[in-house]
Amino acid sequence: MHGRVKVKSTAQQEEEKRKEREKKLKIYVAARDACFSKRKEGIFDDEALQISQQLLSSNPDFATLWNYRREILMHLETVKEEDEVQKIYVAELSFLESCLKVNPKSYGSWHHRWWVSTRLPKPDWARELNLCDRCLSLDDRNFHCWDYRRMVVMMSGVPVDQELAFTDRLIGSNFSNYSSWHYRSTLLPLLHPESPEPTSPCHKPPQSSTPPSPQILSHRVCEEQLLKEYELVQNAFFTDPNDQSAWFYYRWLLGRAEREEMISCVYVCRDEERVAVAFSGPVNAQACGLLLVLDGLPQRVEWRSVHPRFKHSPVWICDFPPGTISDIPNEHNLTVHWTEKPTHRDCALYTGRSESWCRDSATDQELFRSELSVEKTSVLQSELQSCNQLQELEPLNKWCLLTIILLMRALDPLGYEKETLAHFQTLKEVDSMRSAYYSDLCSKFMIENTILKMEYAEVRVFSISDKNLTTLCHLDQLLLVTHINLSSNQLQRLPPQFAMLQCLEVLEADNNSIENLEGVYHLPKLEEIILKNNKISSLSDLQPLASCPKLKRLDLRGNPVTQTADVESKLAELLPSVTDLLL
Repeated sequence: MHGRVKVKSTAQQEEEKRKEREKKLKIYVAARDACFSKRKEGIFDDEALQISQQLLSSNPDFATLWNYRREILMHLETVKEEDEVQKIYVAELSFLESCLKVNPKSYGSWHHRWWVSTRLPKPDWARELNLCDRCLSLDDRNFHCWDYRRMVVMMSGVPVDQELAFTDRLIGSNFSNYSSWHYRSTLLPLLHPESPEPTSPCHKPPQSSTPPSPQILSHRVCEEQLLKEYELVQNAFFTDPNDQSAWFYYRWLLGRAEREEMISCVYVCRDEERVAVAFSGPVNAQACGLLLVLDGLPQRVEWRSVHPRFKHSPVWICDFPPGTISDIPNEHNLTVHWTEKPTHRDCALYTGRSESWCRDSATDQELFRSELSVEKTSVLQSELQSCNQLQELEPLNKWCLLTIILLMRALDPLGYEKETLAHFQTLKEVDSMRSAYYSDLCSKFMIENTILKMEYAEVRVFSISDKNLTTLCHLDQLLLVTHINLSSNQLQRLPPQFAMLQCLEVLEADNNSIENLEGVYHLPKLEEIILKNNKISSLSDLQPLASCPKLKRLDLRGNPVTQTADVESKLAELLPSVTDLLL
């Protein structure tokens, strides 16, 4: 047996490891308690700095210790000369590098490094950039490092074109580097902004160290540079069609034209003596300076959103004092001023008319095709052709299919309707985990198309039955609709936004799976509701209907609620205005 190593049993090894862990834990807890005690007593000395360093070296995510360490360093600033403070902070940066080796994605370490760098009397930004480059070479998706690098770039004034070249290098080495693509999207509008003159050539402004801001991000990139970016990103997704990073950047390049903020519609009703105002997007009318002028005189009215849940809404309403506009023989002229912009819209209520409105007609270019951008049709057509070529090679690539759908929407939503629906069906099959998302997006596009068809026919009836709708959207565009048919779809609720249909008189929504009627709230003209074969199971689900003063006819056949005891008498109590109840 001589000369053979004695192998310890598994139980012995585990016991020794347990004792070693207990020993380390006792040392750690003693050091932690010593730090807490010193902080409680207000002691900010070198010993506390040393103890916290030992603890953070093994556990760099101890936020309380980082806070204490900053308190110590701020105290030392008050008692040390600037050269000494410089040395202390340089040593702190070296210590932080060791912490980042323990955990390269430590929130506490990166935040503390940012804090130290901003207080350093003589910062070495080149050293910090070099550190970021080394970290990103190890993990190009370390978002902590990316955030820190952007701060360093801002503080040191690195030229924008130099940063753009940096993204070129990272993307060239790895097309899947989403952070580099995203960073590139913040730099391009700074370096290659769209010229206000459409015929002006692409120009480069002076090099700038201005950090990207949310306002800058909404700016477009000049066409010459866009064409180069299209080529770059196509190289990426033709190389690896299944990588999402390049596809997201491509979506950003295609852009989204922001709609001009404006009053899109003013509706006035003589019977209810009510005014409804629709905006191009959600606003807070109580805070944005909305002024109503009637026959040249400003009116004291109280604006409210169409549903109590909305502080910001695209549609706002107000009531005149009784008798203000109820006189049929008289003509009235209204103006709604949006003083915050400023913009206004006029509306005339003519003699003998019970209602009137003034609005912009919905057009695909202004409302829906801006989903991508205002790019030239020739450019979008070229991009669609490229994506179609890729789809021939990769017929089941979800990113390619989805991009083709969006390009078709941007070019001609009605003309490509059939192809779009076919692509959605393929998407649901190849990416079944996201089929619900595709169903909602398809529903959105079908509603947009129906609105466009309705506008072209100049009718106030909105019918979209038997289309497998799973969600409702763009309801602010239906302010003037009097009759809506949503039958035979897959809707589960009428959302709060449904209350924007202030002119609605008849609602058909049978053969769905509706359980919630929250959106049928205070619709002043609603007279008839057909809800056959849905999933309304309790009387409380019908409570919103009590706020509709003109409701006369209600059809609930085929709903579970009809099995409730004494349902007819209870509904008569809940909805006294209903004279035709079908159960």
